[in-house]
Amino acid sequence: MADPSTLASRDGETIAYRRLAGRGPAILWLGGFHSDMMGNKAQALSAWASREGRAFLRFDYFGHGESSGDFARGTISRWRDDALAVLDRLTEGPQLLVASSMGGWIATLLARARPERIAGMLLIAPAPDLTEDLIWAKMPPDIRRSVVETGQWLRETPYEAPYPITKALIEDGRDNLVLNSKVVVKGPVRILHGDADTDVPWRQGVRLVDCLEGDVTFTLVKGADHRMSGPVDLRRLESTLEMMLKDLV
Repeated sequence: MADPSTLASRDGETIAYRRLAGRGPAILWLGGFHSDMMGNKAQALSAWASREGRAFLRFDYFGHGESSGDFARGTISRWRDDALAVLDRLTEGPQLLVASSMGGWIATLLARARPERIAGMLLIAPAPDLTEDLIWAKMPPDIRRSVVETGQWLRETPYEAPYPITKALIEDGRDNLVLNSKVVVKGPVRILHGDADTDVPWRQGVRLVDCLEGDVTFTLVKGADHRMSGPVDLRRLESTLEMMLKDLV
């Protein structure tokens, strides 16, 4: 596969992205926390967009995947600003946001910042306010003390090597919380969430439904885990996207 294109970001860093030309409404992919644009869902959507002749853009946040930067220096504000830079500088016209996990939080921040650019949102196991509700709130007292005193904690996961959760990430997350306010989305919002998701409980997705004003539908998928990247999950994702696009034409 060819090397990605890059967009100059602040501090001399670069945002890596891959773009397919095609018809609109265009699709903008927003990945999850500590994930990248070469994951199964992003790859499957790219292949689908290529077959359908649909404009599609995916990218990596600062410190993720093929973008430059140290992940430990990343914050929700920084990753939101990366997404805004991509939206403002690399896309034209209305965009259908397709977002996974933390990307659902970023998508909501984009809808708040650029409501006129958002044609709709398809959110997969969205994790709004994850730094506060799903990380900080679940930390034992000794881990919290370590974060406050040392500035970070290495979080272990079943998927990959440990990675840092920093005090700056937690504090910045509090400046970007969305579950305490209303967000109006003019286009359709479809949320897919698995009832076997142990990383982001499906009730977190339901809480987001309560905050979004507009045409919002929540689908609870029996037996699906957080990744929702198996063959059946991917077919469901594609069919949901196709139905949304028909309504947007």
